[in-house]
Amino acid sequence: MMITIYHNPRCSKSRKTLEILRGAGAEPVIVEYLKNPPDATSIVHLATLLGVAVADLLRRNETEFRDATNLPPLDDDTALAAWIEEHPKVLQRPIVVNEEIQQAVIGRPPETVLQLLER
Repeated sequence: MMITIYHNPRCSKSRKTLEILRGAGAEPVIVEYLKNPPDATSIVHLATLLGVAVADLLRRNETEFRDATNLPPLDDDTALAAWIEEHPKVLQRPIVVNEEIQQAVIGRPPETVLQLLER
């Protein structure tokens, strides 16, 4: 099983999700997205795998989002994905992708990840 987690090691939900994955026998590819942000095309792809608009990937309580002066329209997935690429701190976390079945979940709550492992 090929699993990728977009992970922030400082986030308790992200750490718990990683723990659940490992406890289930999966050793995911870990992308520390604050160090290695996904590009805009990857962000659009993640939204597609999640079945949501790119705007649904935003952490709207983050100061970087709330204070943004250059935020593109929230209904413009392409422009918004490019903005998120430049401001990865606002990306929801953790995002977990099962590469084999091309499906993803946001690990909030962390147990949500189990549905990717049951397939």
